[in-house]
Amino acid sequence: MADLKSIEPAATLDVLGRVCPYPLVLTKKKLEKLNSGEVLKVISDAQASVEDSIPKYCEKHGCEMETVKLEDKGYWEIYIQKK
Repeated sequence: MADLKSIEPAATLDVLGRVCPYPLVLTKKKLEKLNSGEVLKVISDAQASVEDSIPKYCEKHGCEMETVKLEDKGYWEIYIQKK
């Protein structure tokens, strides 16, 4: 498995302050615009999206995903590599 956070993201999506289902919906739309192999960085503070809906979407679509929780900032960075 690649260390996705070390790859320069092709795009960054900031969904801070958005609650489910918006982080997932916006992530799906952003991923559609990326090419296969490119990485999307998602910044989110919606725990349900980070721990449930986005991982399920990535698993279903075969995307690799890595999540980094930034405790001091109160949000997560999600790195998703489109397949």
